[in-house]
Amino acid sequence: MRTLVVATALGLALSATPAAASTTPHLPRPTGSQPVGVTSLSLVDTSRPDPWVPSVPYRELMVSVFYPAASAHGPTKPYMTPLESERNLEREGIPGLSLDALSTVRTNAVVDAPAAGRRHSLPMVVLSPGWTQPRAVLSGLAEDLASHGYVVTVIDHTYENRATTFPDGHVTDCAACDVDDQPGIWEKVAATRSADTSFVLDELIGPHPKWRGSALIDPQRVGMAGHSAGGANTLQAMLADPRVRAGIDIDGSTHVPLPASGLSRPVLFLGSMDNYTPGTPNPYDDWETDWPNLTGWKRWLMVSGTVHSSFTDLGVLADQLGVDIGASIEGTRALAITRAYVGAFFEQHLRCRPQPLLAAPSPAFPEVSFIR
Repeated sequence: MRTLVVATALGLALSATPAAASTTPHLPRPTGSQPVGVTSLSLVDTSRPDPWVPSVPYRELMVSVFYPAASAHGPTKPYMTPLESERNLEREGIPGLSLDALSTVRTNAVVDAPAAGRRHSLPMVVLSPGWTQPRAVLSGLAEDLASHGYVVTVIDHTYENRATTFPDGHVTDCAACDVDDQPGIWEKVAATRSADTSFVLDELIGPHPKWRGSALIDPQRVGMAGHSAGGANTLQAMLADPRVRAGIDIDGSTHVPLPASGLSRPVLFLGSMDNYTPGTPNPYDDWETDWPNLTGWKRWLMVSGTVHSSFTDLGVLADQLGVDIGASIEGTRALAITRAYVGAFFEQHLRCRPQPLLAAPSPAFPEVSFIR
């Protein structure tokens, strides 16, 4: 879980020689009853220069907004462009795996489908991916939450991943990767991503929203979750912005500790049991340090049979591409567990619907252990 080591989830997921894939890679269908729509937004924050490329006098972001749709008819969202797939896979050098493989993934969300819902009726969840990772790898989770009636905004943190494509055709690279061994890097990441999150909230639920469906969002019911660096920085975003009412850290080391004043809003830690040995030095020592400073509702859950990338689409896609990522449960099972517990958390804390799944171990999910 150490961010520099394991936040490069794509590299870990695709590190072995693949067997022949038998099907076109695809995301599992969402489990909710509503069709899912998606739109892409290009947002520009002129109040600050880019922290990673100071010669750029603004911060530009691409976000994907998933939402419950009135219709499921139309083209579905491309997972990645061929260039994005190539840049994410070219460092792996995996014999037999085409560099455009991730551009062939079939998704379930219909591009620009009409949104469904009443004014201020839908909770919103912000998702933040891991270090070097594109927003695409959280699509399976985003689609599922949207099918259950959430607006889900997934952020690409520009210059922190291998490739982000903007509407005018320019593609940014991972400028931050050149300095990720410098002192203070994680404090800078935390500050940058917190500012990104607050800016995106301003653009969606502020006085001049950039998405035409923004009126459907209930601004009083906003949550956040992230994987790896995105999970760790969910806590920092909560500290920086009180609009984020509840948050989930999915397998992300919290390199920037919580202040002694603590965090009183609901928090869920969700990690890999196979990497955790209580009482010995392990990748979750940061969680042990932060635990006493979480002063509100909190849970610490671990999932057996998983590796770091199991909690994203990469576990599912690696299985379909014939790649062994080292997990002992299937990628579809790991994603089902992630969807179930993330969904239960937001049902309880954004919709005020108590969830037995968060109260005690469940026979439906024997892989999940309650640590705290």
